[in-house]
Amino acid sequence: MAGEIIQANDTAPEGETGWQAARARLDGLPGGGLNIAHEAVERHVAAGHGDQPALIWLGKEGAREVLSYAELSAQAARFANVLHAQGIARGERLFLLSSRVPALYAATLGALMAGVVVSPLFAAFGPEPVRARMKIGEASVLVTTAAHYKRKVAPWREEMPGLKLVLIIGDDAPEGCVALGPTMQAASDSFETVATGPEDMALLHFTSGTTGKPKGVVHVHEAVVAHAETGRLALDLRPGDNYWCTADPGWVTGMSYGIISPLCNRVTMVVDEAEFDLERWYSILERERVQVWYTAPTAIRMMMRAGKGVAQGHAFPALRFLASVGEPLNAECVLWGQQVFGLPFHDNWWQSETGGIMIANMPGMDIKPGAMGKPLPGIEAGIVSQEGDAVSELPDGEIGELALRPGWPSMMREYLGQPERYAKCFAGGWYLTGDLAMRDGDGYFWFVGRADDLIKSAGHLIGPFEVESALIEHAAVAEAAVIGVPDETAGEVVKAFVTLKAGFEAGEALERELRGHARKKLGPAVAPREIVFRDSLPRTRSGKIMRRLLRARELGLPEGDLSTLEGDAT
Repeated sequence: MAGEIIQANDTAPEGETGWQAARARLDGLPGGGLNIAHEAVERHVAAGHGDQPALIWLGKEGAREVLSYAELSAQAARFANVLHAQGIARGERLFLLSSRVPALYAATLGALMAGVVVSPLFAAFGPEPVRARMKIGEASVLVTTAAHYKRKVAPWREEMPGLKLVLIIGDDAPEGCVALGPTMQAASDSFETVATGPEDMALLHFTSGTTGKPKGVVHVHEAVVAHAETGRLALDLRPGDNYWCTADPGWVTGMSYGIISPLCNRVTMVVDEAEFDLERWYSILERERVQVWYTAPTAIRMMMRAGKGVAQGHAFPALRFLASVGEPLNAECVLWGQQVFGLPFHDNWWQSETGGIMIANMPGMDIKPGAMGKPLPGIEAGIVSQEGDAVSELPDGEIGELALRPGWPSMMREYLGQPERYAKCFAGGWYLTGDLAMRDGDGYFWFVGRADDLIKSAGHLIGPFEVESALIEHAAVAEAAVIGVPDETAGEVVKAFVTLKAGFEAGEALERELRGHARKKLGPAVAPREIVFRDSLPRTRSGKIMRRLLRARELGLPEGDLSTLEGDAT
C-alpha cells in the first residue's frame, strides 16, 4: 500500500444517489419500456440538444468528422431500418468486427434501437476467436470491413448457416455480402424504437475462461441505469463535457464507457481511430480540449516510460478528471498524473460480469495511490471466504475473495447457455468475483491477485485455453501450456511452454514459426510473446496441466500443494 494520500480536489456530482434515483434520471420510452439507444441519443434530440456534438472522430490519416446528436440519431435510425428491411428480427444477435469508425457507433445504436442484441469483437482478433464467439453467440448479422471478412470470416462462413447478413462498411462488398454505405443512404432516417423491456437482452460480451470455450456474458437494457449513473458518479461526466475513453469498443469498457455511458450523460465523445501514439495522444488531449480522460494503466506506463519531458510542449488547461481501468493501477501511475497533468489518475474496478464500475476512487474522495477505491452508492462489497456452500465475511485487513451483493442494474443475467457455470458465481447471498482483495480500516479496497489463470495484458483478458488450442494446431506441437508473466508496460504478457512431437527439433527458427502461427490465428494482442520448449509439462494425475505450478516456478513463488502432481515433471 502506498503511504501518501492525495487530498481530494474534485467536487462530487450533485443530486440523489441510489438506483431508484438513477432510474428516475432516465426517460424511458414514451409508450413504456426501456431501450439503451433511446436513452443515449433520442431523448437528447427530443429535449432540444440535437445540435450538440455527440462524436468527434479522428481518422488515423488525419481526417476529423463531427456528428451531432441529431445526426448520430438519424444514422442509427437508418441502420435500424436496414436491419428491418433485411428481415432481422428483434432479439437476433449482431456482431461487430471493425476499428473505431463512425459506422460502428451508428450500427451499435441502430441495432439496439431495433431491439437487436449487440456483441462487439476486438478488431485485432484472428479468425479462431472470431469464429468461436460468433458460433457460441449464434450470430445472425455481422458488421465488418471487407478486409476483416475475407481473412477472418469467409473461410468458415459456410459453417454458420444462421449468419443471415454480412454488412460491409463502405461502398463495396464481396460476393454474398451487402455494402453498408449505399444501403444506409437509401434508408429512412426515421425509425420507431422497438419497445424493449428492462430485462430484454441488449449486449453480449465474451470473456475467456481458464478452461473451455469463451463465456458469453448477457446484459439487458436495464444495464443502462448503471451505465449512466456510474459514469456520472465515478467518471464525473457532465453534459457538454469533451470526454475521451481510449478503450476499443470490442472490449466491455469501450462499449459501456466508450459509447453508452457518455452518450447517456450527454457528453461529446472523442474517438481516435489510430492506435497508441505518444505525441498523437498528447496532441489530442490538448487540441480537443478533453475534460475527462479514461484510459488504461498500460498506456499510462508507456507514457511514463517516455518521460515527463514529452508532455512539456503541451498544455492541458481543460483537463478536469483522469481515470483508469483494465488492470490494477500502480501507485506510481497515480502520482505521475499529478506531476504531469496536475491531476491524479483515479483507479476503479469492475468486470465484464458486473457490466459497470463497482468500486472507484470517486470525485471528492481522497486517493490512496494503489487502492481501487470504495464501492459506489448502491453497491455493497465485502471480502469473503468460502468453504463448501458456506460463505463468511472477513474482517478488515484480511485477504479473501472480493464479493458483491447481487441486484445492481448492470449485473450479468446469465452466461449464455451455461446455467451451471452462472450459478457457481453466487453463494451465500454474494456474487463471487474470483478476484482476491483486501479492505482496509478506512473502507478502501486493494487488489491482491486473481483466483484463476486469466491473463490480463494491456487491458485485454486472455484465456490460456484459446492460446494453447491455437498452438496445438501447429504440426510440431504436442502439448502447450500458457501463463502470464509480469511486464513493465503491459502488466502481463503471454508466455507459452510447449512439448514437440517426434521428428521436430526445438530452436529459434521453430519458435519464430510458432509465434507467427499464433499471431495469424489469434492476433498480436493475444499471441504469446515468448515460447519455451519443454520435454514434459507438469500435470495432475487426472491429466490436467498445472499452469499454477509453471507460473510459480517461473516467478519463484511458493509451489503450494503438489500432492496431485503426476511424477516429477520439471
